[in-house]
Amino acid sequence: MLKKYGWWAAAGAAVIAAVVWAVVSSGTSTYEAKADTMVIGEVTEGLFNDYIRINGRIETGMTVQISALETGIVESKVKEEGAMVLPGDVILTLRNPGLRQQILDSESQLAERQNMLRDTELAMEKERLQIKQDLLAARTDLNRKRRLATQQTELYNERLTSREDYLKACEDYELARENLELLQSRQHQDSLYRSVQLGMMRESLQNMRENFALVRQRADNLNIRASHAGQLGSLNAELGQNISAGQQVGQINILDNYKLAVQIDEHYIDRVSAGLQGCARRGGKEIPVTVSKVYPEVSEGHFRADLTIDGELPANPRVGQTYPVDLMLGESAGAVLVPKGSFFQSTGGKWIYVIAPDGRSATRREISIGRQNPQFYEVTSGLEPGERVIISSYNNYGDVDKIIIDK
Repeated sequence: MLKKYGWWAAAGAAVIAAVVWAVVSSGTSTYEAKADTMVIGEVTEGLFNDYIRINGRIETGMTVQISALETGIVESKVKEEGAMVLPGDVILTLRNPGLRQQILDSESQLAERQNMLRDTELAMEKERLQIKQDLLAARTDLNRKRRLATQQTELYNERLTSREDYLKACEDYELARENLELLQSRQHQDSLYRSVQLGMMRESLQNMRENFALVRQRADNLNIRASHAGQLGSLNAELGQNISAGQQVGQINILDNYKLAVQIDEHYIDRVSAGLQGCARRGGKEIPVTVSKVYPEVSEGHFRADLTIDGELPANPRVGQTYPVDLMLGESAGAVLVPKGSFFQSTGGKWIYVIAPDGRSATRREISIGRQNPQFYEVTSGLEPGERVIISSYNNYGDVDKIIIDK
């Protein structure tokens, strides 16, 4: 009995050895997998739509930055993010004690300079009146001494007065005349001097007034206002925060024009250009879009592009919302198609497992893949329509040549 079982064991071992020798000698490696662990797709022939699917983020066509004109500490937030604003609306108020003191000093200096100018004008007017009064007195004195000199001349000619009185009357008249001329010259010079001095003082006072107006304007600049009508976007300011002059504190989104901003894989950078068409989807509605601008910089494997919205957006669009976008890269054309799957990550599209007609095995086959879209790969060689292939991940299979499919 033992001899009989020994013979069967020896025969089984010989069969197994023969199978192993056949596999090794043929150079074919195999892997056994269950059918329910794999995804099988069918190779078809149809229209290949050359597009990519990306996410577009709603942005306004124009964004206005809000910056502080003066340094200060945030005292109050008048408007919150999302609020609608009009030009001139106060968004934030700042506090700057140093600027307040500067305003008080400017007010004091302006008042002092105004008082000084007023006192100078009064003094000059008083001096002008005094000179005018002296001129009147000098003219009167000149007239009197002219008459006296005339009388003395007549008397002296008739030998009715002494020569000394005659000469004294003539000298007094000449002195009065020169004194009048001196006063007239002084009046002219003083008039010119007063005009120049008053002009300089008034110009200085005007400069101080303008400087004071600028200081007051700086005080008003502590109220950060909206420059355009729109929706208040991000507002990066908290109560008590110190804000520097020129610091950006927020932005206003102009809501009369929207665009979609997208990030596209750098693989497509040579195929995306201004003018490409596509469509965005939101709430079951398709919205035509067009590439308007492509940014040349690549960051972390992606580049940016802006899409104009050619159709009507759904009601109440929100800045920052995302819309799925299908962007057409080229014309549609007939092709052999394979459904997209995880196998591509393992093979790079260079080979694939093709299911045998009986469905019991799959054999590795070299292929070539051209373009791809979110649904299909375009097969340029290696597969025929009607064949079935494994499109799920190959991570468990390694590089075996054949997969035995266990039903």
